[in-house]
Amino acid sequence: MSTYDVIIQGGMIVDGTRLPRYRADIGVKNGRIVKIGRLPAHEAAKTIDANGLIVAPGFIDLHTHYDAQIYWDPYCTISGWHGVTSAVIGNCGFGFAPVRPEERDRSMMMMTRVEAIPYAAMKAGMPWDWVTFPEYLNSVERTPKGINLLPYVPVAPIMIWAMGLEGAKSGRLPTEKETEAMCRLIHEGMDAGGCGWSAQRLGANSIQMDYDGTPMVTDIMHDETCMAFARVLAERNEGFIQSIFLSPTGKNDDAQRHFEALARESGRPILYNVVQASDRFPERHRNQLDWLERCRAEGLRIYGQGVTTDPGFVFTFEDWNLWDDDPAWLEATVGTLEEKRTKLSDPKRRPGLKSTTSGLISDSFEDIFVLSVKNPDLKQWENLKLGEVASRQGKHPVDAMLDLAVADDLKTEFYTTIGCSLPYLSEIVRSDLALLGVSDGGAHTKFFTAGRYPTETIQRLVRENSVLSLEEAHWKLSAQPAWCAGFRDRGTLREGSPADIVIYDYDSLKVLPMEVAYDMPGNEWRRVQRAEGYHYVLVNGEVTIKDDQPTGATPGRLLRHGQG
Repeated sequence: MSTYDVIIQGGMIVDGTRLPRYRADIGVKNGRIVKIGRLPAHEAAKTIDANGLIVAPGFIDLHTHYDAQIYWDPYCTISGWHGVTSAVIGNCGFGFAPVRPEERDRSMMMMTRVEAIPYAAMKAGMPWDWVTFPEYLNSVERTPKGINLLPYVPVAPIMIWAMGLEGAKSGRLPTEKETEAMCRLIHEGMDAGGCGWSAQRLGANSIQMDYDGTPMVTDIMHDETCMAFARVLAERNEGFIQSIFLSPTGKNDDAQRHFEALARESGRPILYNVVQASDRFPERHRNQLDWLERCRAEGLRIYGQGVTTDPGFVFTFEDWNLWDDDPAWLEATVGTLEEKRTKLSDPKRRPGLKSTTSGLISDSFEDIFVLSVKNPDLKQWENLKLGEVASRQGKHPVDAMLDLAVADDLKTEFYTTIGCSLPYLSEIVRSDLALLGVSDGGAHTKFFTAGRYPTETIQRLVRENSVLSLEEAHWKLSAQPAWCAGFRDRGTLREGSPADIVIYDYDSLKVLPMEVAYDMPGNEWRRVQRAEGYHYVLVNGEVTIKDDQPTGATPGRLLRHGQG
């Protein structure tokens, strides 16, 4: 019998601890790293030649929404194509358990706008062989996985289960009995392996609404309820909270005080969404980073989830919802295709649409690109900014955009981005209190491809611009998120750890161009970006990616309580 199942020979090891890189072999047995050093090849059943390559811990993606996609995509792509070996599900308070059988359809509809997951894909791809959250985890555990999954307990289904959909949507304060029931369900979920709880709390004018244009139940959750949930973690002395919160007052100071109160009440770490750079508002991310530093000085474990990819969006008005915080745009983009087309063509609505205060997606309407049109009579407007289209037509940019979209049956593809220059982004990624990512890998898949962020980090922030050293990058891609989200023994290459390993060519690693893939159930499609340069990816000691292509192996595990 061989001493090792696999020996990775001659690679340059960047172990995730921020210590200097070094050249050595790695011996793997029964899914774990058992020896690092100089190892004789004949002692292994299989060898991997890593000469000239970087050997590093697999990447950990903390914000994914793969709760449904895992059932039709074992590799949780695009994350799995970009070296991610472990991901967190149950983000933002959203998930599919506990859900009563008669409420399954409504729970899927709920995800079609807030996270833009296609209903047809969920309907065709999910087995629904569960009711409770523990049963859902059992289902995930049975499902073949190409990566590891760590679950949060999402609180939206819990609120609906305990209060009823109408009660949870009413905005009323839960009764004492309902609060006790919800806390019991969080305990039950964590007993089953959940690693904390999550909630999106964006208020009545949430940027991400339910399919019918109403706030998600967590958006209008009361502070008292949130604190009751925090006390569950205090009682258990375990778990993490992942949350995004906008104060009803609109003041950042009030939102920050809320997170500080959560940290004190729970005594547990908080993952705060999101820290994002913007050329228009550089003071925003700087204030957030200053606040995180003050929290550290006070001993509060609050970490910012940074948006670290180039924040570009491709959208059509068939699907677009990321101006939901503006009431005029929300009302105009809810409904069937025909209803949306009618509303967006209505001249009486245009003044309200032109006066939008939403600043999340674009610096200005003039800067939005017309990427492609389907109607051949409209081809002359492709690859122009709306400002130029509007100038040529003698129209306001919003009129130019919507007239074009309506004439193209809402199929015109537009491209927009939040201006985010490298110096501002660098301020975020260099902070020890800011995590990399916000991939949303299983959400908004018709709009953007942020699951590429690990590859983009190495390509753009390390190799091309020297914002981070390679050692710093691998700490931020693996060890730091592992610790912050409750992974027990992953994130670094050390003897005794699970063998989640990426092996890549530093000089050639890159993100490939965006493409459209028709690879979802229900004849649905998505935008994807693949990677080039990953010679091998190992999950629990088995090769899942070879020369950038999935091998079909499914050694991933459900990481109950952060381990497995």
